[in-house]
Amino acid sequence: MFRTFIAGILLGLAVAGAALYYVPAVDQFREHSLIVVQPNGGNSESFHINVPTDRILIGAPAQQNPLPTDLDWPSDEQFANLRSELFKIRNSKDAVVGLGSRLAASHPDSGDIIEWVLHLPARGSVYIAMRTNPSDTGQRIGEMLSGTREFAALRGPVSERWVANTSDSEDASSGRINLLTAFVSTKFEVEEVVE
Repeated sequence: MFRTFIAGILLGLAVAGAALYYVPAVDQFREHSLIVVQPNGGNSESFHINVPTDRILIGAPAQQNPLPTDLDWPSDEQFANLRSELFKIRNSKDAVVGLGSRLAASHPDSGDIIEWVLHLPARGSVYIAMRTNPSDTGQRIGEMLSGTREFAALRGPVSERWVANTSDSEDASSGRINLLTAFVSTKFEVEEVVE
């Protein structure tokens, strides 16, 4: 009787393990990456944020309408010139593919900074430092400084551009932030020859 009980437990564990292996308990959907291969061997990908519908959080000193509404921004002096925002990131098919945080700060000694962190689940994260002054065309150019997972071996420029919405529709967003990446693998970087 005891042997039958032990055999039943072992057989039950084997069947449960096989069932979990062949029939996934969670079937998570991953949005396909919409990457365009560039002639130089790199790849380009575009993302956008519909403002204000994709804004999750906004924090800044003396913010009239913070999001979430009960957000209490710290009154400490070190946060006086800091603005933090959290957004949903969309791909070119308008599907939400991740999160993006944008940090803008101003300091009298070290100057202004604008930094982005993009997190794309199942792909990795990207840390970007932007130039504070926009170009003549209205876009801000930055550089990917670090990445994780599939972005770990990539480097390249990123551009940020505000595009105002010209639609007369009542429920239209006020505009969108376009982010365009152009990454190249660090494996193909040419090292400088010093003579």
